[in-house]
Amino acid sequence: MKTILITGASTGIGRATALLFQKTGWNVVATMRDPARETVLSTLPNVLVQALDVTDRSSIEAAVKATLSRFGGLDVLLNNAGYGLFGPMEAVTPEQLERQYETNVYGPVYAMQAALPHLRAKRSGVIINVSSIGGRMTFPFNSLYHGTKFALEGISESLAIELAPHGVRVKIVEPGGVKTDFAGRSLDVMQLPGLHAYDASLKGIMSVFSDPERRSGYSEADDIARIIFEAATDGSDRLRYLAGQDAQAMAAHRAQISDEEHVVESVERFHLNA
Repeated sequence: MKTILITGASTGIGRATALLFQKTGWNVVATMRDPARETVLSTLPNVLVQALDVTDRSSIEAAVKATLSRFGGLDVLLNNAGYGLFGPMEAVTPEQLERQYETNVYGPVYAMQAALPHLRAKRSGVIINVSSIGGRMTFPFNSLYHGTKFALEGISESLAIELAPHGVRVKIVEPGGVKTDFAGRSLDVMQLPGLHAYDASLKGIMSVFSDPERRSGYSEADDIARIIFEAATDGSDRLRYLAGQDAQAMAAHRAQISDEEHVVESVERFHLNA
């Protein structure tokens, strides 16, 4: 039986992925900040629910050790846990900036560092980093979130080359919109008292993102889990997996226009005004 370690498995994509891999016969290490609150995964055979906070390097190392102790090996590391900042970059606090990069960049790097000695030793395994369509293209008022996803994409692409001689593959999964509670659970808003210069633009973009028709095109978490399973098991050297019809459509459109056209089009599309 193969073993996968998943970060951020309490809800959303991480939880759906844990359930899918368990159902297909894998050993699953479902990690989360508060395992005591988990009442379903902890009852399933071949599942270890383990504490892991991606902003705490010692907890990452402990989770990898627990994986090796319980199941005797590790075949796939899924870096899924994420956190998003929304709002004017001008308003970000040092605490928000640090948390954004600790969660979305430093955490995955530390998890890969902890897993790699084992994967290299057995000369096989897959590292899957959950990025976003926001790792390929940008939307207004998501600048720092995009910064982390662009960083994760660059790290992953370089690492795929670096690890190829050691038999370890690196994959990037890029979801579009997903019907989860990410916006309520893992989204933080950057606000600065007295800063009203962006109010009109924020109103414009919120009207677009809150449109029910737009959300109707989002993927289910189970759909993304199936793409992750494909990335883990297809045996290919494929690097990027666009996940969701909206992600595929947006990426295709972005590839056809210039950077300058993207800026002009986005200002119009999201009704941005000074």
